[in-house]
Amino acid sequence: MSVITADPVAAAAVVLEAPEAAPLEAQGNSAKVLVEASGAAEREAMEAVLTPEALAFVAELERLFGARRRELLSFRRQRAERMRRGETFGLLPQTLRVREGDWKVAETPEALLDRRVEITGPAEPKMIINALGCGAKVFMADLEDALSPSWSNVVVGQQALAAAARRELRFTSPQGKHYALPTDPEVPLATLVVRPRGWHLEEGHLEVDGRAPSASLVDFGLYFFHNARYLAQRELGPYFYLAKLESHLEARLWNQVFVYAQERLGVPRGTVRATVLIETLPAAFEMEEILYELREHSAGLNAGRWDYIASVVRSFRDQPIPFPDRSEITMGVSFMRAYTERMVKTCHRRGAHAIGGMAAFIPSRRDPEVNEKALAAVAADKEREARAGFDGTWVAHPDLVPVAEKVFAPMLGEGPHQKHARVGEDLGDAQALVKLEMPGEVTRAGVKTNVSVALRYLAAWLSGRGAVAIDNLMEDAATAEISRCQLWHWIRHEAVTESGELMDEGLYRQEREQALEDLGDAPKAVEAAALLDTLVLAPELVEYLTPLAYRSLLREEVR
Repeated sequence: MSVITADPVAAAAVVLEAPEAAPLEAQGNSAKVLVEASGAAEREAMEAVLTPEALAFVAELERLFGARRRELLSFRRQRAERMRRGETFGLLPQTLRVREGDWKVAETPEALLDRRVEITGPAEPKMIINALGCGAKVFMADLEDALSPSWSNVVVGQQALAAAARRELRFTSPQGKHYALPTDPEVPLATLVVRPRGWHLEEGHLEVDGRAPSASLVDFGLYFFHNARYLAQRELGPYFYLAKLESHLEARLWNQVFVYAQERLGVPRGTVRATVLIETLPAAFEMEEILYELREHSAGLNAGRWDYIASVVRSFRDQPIPFPDRSEITMGVSFMRAYTERMVKTCHRRGAHAIGGMAAFIPSRRDPEVNEKALAAVAADKEREARAGFDGTWVAHPDLVPVAEKVFAPMLGEGPHQKHARVGEDLGDAQALVKLEMPGEVTRAGVKTNVSVALRYLAAWLSGRGAVAIDNLMEDAATAEISRCQLWHWIRHEAVTESGELMDEGLYRQEREQALEDLGDAPKAVEAAALLDTLVLAPELVEYLTPLAYRSLLREEVR
C-alpha cells in the first residue's frame, strides 16, 4: 500500500511505503473512548459498535492516514491565503495530462445505475427506515451536515446503519409508534449510501496516540468494518458520499483509504464506490482530477449547491462583491449555471453519474396554497436539472420523491440514466465559475431571515438535531453556513439594504435580539446566540461553523 504526499500545486509526488499491516487484534493501542454511556440505548450502541477490533481498525486508519490529512488541511489554508493575496482561481497546469487523457471511471454497479431520485437525511433510526422505503432509488444517510455529532448520535447512528444494511432495523418512538424495515429481500428498498464527516472535522470523543482522530476516518472506519463484507457479498456496496473536498489530492487520500481498507478486510478492490459532492469553489476547478483520482471507486459527482454558495462567499470574503439575499442566488445565476453545466459535461465525458442539488422544501400539512406554489417551484427546478443532463437529483422529504420522479422519467426514458447527454460538448471556460454576476439586492427581510435561520439552527444543533424544518425548508449545516457567511460579508463590506439601512453590527444585533426573543425558552438559545455573535462579528471569517459549535458538545460530554 502506497501513501502519496504532494503539495497541491507541485507536479512531483513523494511515495512513502506504509508498513505491512499486522492482525487487528495485535495492533497495539486502539482508539481510546473518552466518554461513558449516558443511558441504556447509548450503552447498547457503544457495545455493538465500539468493539476492540473496530476501535483497532479506526486507530490503524488514523495512524496511516491522519498525518496526510493534516498536511492537506494545511495546504488548504496556504492556498486560501494565496488567493487572499491576489492569486486567481484556475485550472491546474500540472494536471493537464489528466484533463486531456482518454480515461473513464469504473463501470457503475447495478445498485447505483438508476439514481433518478435520491433522498437525504440524518443517520437516525426513524429517518433511515422511512427514507429507505419511501420510493427513492438512493438514500444518503448523513453523518455530516444533517447530523449533530453528539456522542449518542454518532454511535446510535452507526448501530442503526448496520441494522439497516441487514434489514433488521426497528424503532419505537417516544409516543409508542413502531417503525421497521421489511425483512423480505423481494421488497425493494433504496440503495444505502453513507456520508462520513469531512476531512476538516475531528472526533473529540475518541483519542488515538494522544490526539483526536479524523472524524472522516472514524465514520468511514466504523461503518466499513461492520458492514463492508456483508454488503459486498450482496453487491450492495459499501457506497459513500464524500463531503467538503477542496482538491484532487484530498480525493487521492480517500482512494488510498479505500484501497487499504478493502485489502485489510479482504473486500475485493473496487467494491467501494464514492460520489463526491462538489461543494467548494476550489473543487469545482478540479472536477476531472477528482474523478481521475477515484476512478476505480468513483460513482460520480453531486452538485452540493448550498455549501457551494457558502464556499463562494468565503472564497471572496475580502472583496466587496454585492451578494444579494440568499433566496436570490438561484441555480439560474451565471456562476451557478456554469458550475452545473461543467459538472454534467465532466461526468458524462468520463462515464460518471452527475447528480443534481437538493430540493429542501418541506410540505405543509396545513397550507395547501404554500404547497402548490412550492411544489411547482420544485418541479421547475428538477426539470431544469433533467434538461441540463443530470442523471438524478436530491430531495429532503418523501413527498418530493414523486415530484422529482415525474420530471426525470420522460428525460431518462427506458434507461436508468442519461450519461449519453452532452458527452461531446466542450467544457467551456472555467473562469465562468467565478464571474459573480447576480441580480437582486440585500433586503431587511433577507437580513432577518439569515439571522433567524442561523440562530434557530444553531440552537437545534447544540441540542442534538442537525436537520431542522424552518419555515417549510429543511435547514442543515450547509444552509446555515450561507446565512452566517452572508451576514459576516454584509457587515464587513458595509452593505446597504433596499431601504437604505447600513448593514452593521447594530442592525445585526437588533435582528438577533428579536430572533432570540422569538425562540423564547428554547433549549440552547442563549448559547446559540453567543456562538452566532462569534461567527458573524469575528474580524476574520471562520471557515466552518461546525468545528466551533462542536466544542460546546465536547464540553458537556467529555470530562
